[in-house]
Amino acid sequence: MNQQHPHQPAPAEHQTAEGRAEAGSAVSAHTHPTDPARSALVAVRREVAKAVVGQDAAVTGMLIALLARGHVLLEGVPGVAKTLLVRSMSAALSLDTKRVQFTPDLMPGDVTGSLIFESRTAEFTFREGPVFTNILLADEINRTPPKTQAALLEAMEERQVSVDGVTRPLPEPFIVAATQNPVEYEGTYPLPEAQLDRFLLKLTLPLPGRDDEIEVVRRHSAGFDPRNLGDAGVTAVAGERDLAAARHAVQRVGVAPEVLGYIVDVVRATRSAPSFQLGVSPRGATALLNTSRAWAWLSGRDFVTPDDVKALAMPALRHRVALRPEAQMDGLSVDNVLGNILSTVPVPR
Repeated sequence: MNQQHPHQPAPAEHQTAEGRAEAGSAVSAHTHPTDPARSALVAVRREVAKAVVGQDAAVTGMLIALLARGHVLLEGVPGVAKTLLVRSMSAALSLDTKRVQFTPDLMPGDVTGSLIFESRTAEFTFREGPVFTNILLADEINRTPPKTQAALLEAMEERQVSVDGVTRPLPEPFIVAATQNPVEYEGTYPLPEAQLDRFLLKLTLPLPGRDDEIEVVRRHSAGFDPRNLGDAGVTAVAGERDLAAARHAVQRVGVAPEVLGYIVDVVRATRSAPSFQLGVSPRGATALLNTSRAWAWLSGRDFVTPDDVKALAMPALRHRVALRPEAQMDGLSVDNVLGNILSTVPVPR
């Protein structure tokens, strides 16, 4: 199945060949397999692989988002297992998940919930919307109008919902996993920069390689049903207590002043890059810090290295910048420019 080793830096999947090699050196030989929380989270990756083939980078990115308490934007053409990834992750972590198909006629109350008049009691009661879950799958989020997109902003930022002047907290943990189709934009409402910046990571799910695609087809020929994860053998190998312990451990991961400076230098370089008309804000710098700490912990270390920063730079920053039109005409991509920045910003030794 070409399954990735649990300690390879999967989030760097779309760097240049040189970037991937540099990110690969981020792995420490000093792992701590006796850490129960880390062992449980690593087991989640193996469990999800029973249902999802060839998307190890996205699986790792989802775990990092859960550890860093952030939201994820999943981008890929239809049929690359975006929904299956979220459902498998929820099953392996024993978390509740709900799916909302975002459409042009979806209303804010359809996401957050609304007040319903009960004729028996002659009173209004609040009926929770699908946002009251642990992992909300917002499918094709760019197909719904901005008003409904904005309904998620408070939930994503404050982890609460306000309806009729009453604030209701969301469950813990809570993250939004929103999907986008990167090739079909007719009838869509592009997410504004302010909402894109609320996502911790943007993970791209590529089409599988030939061997992986053969494995997908082989599984289906053997009777695999993506709607029945139990038959695929996906079971809960971790839970909320493991995730809470892991989050606490991530907060103890140390970051040297030189590495903090490196994070800031990378972010500031995006603001002066000629190909970008919009650079990364300080929120992006903190996102890169938090995800690097989570990745360092998953790799078995209690400190962050510059290679951890490089490994997470693409998924943590690619959605926070905007290319100039002339750069697009020259055939450049966001990842191209970010790769050039990572190759030129001095690395602390």
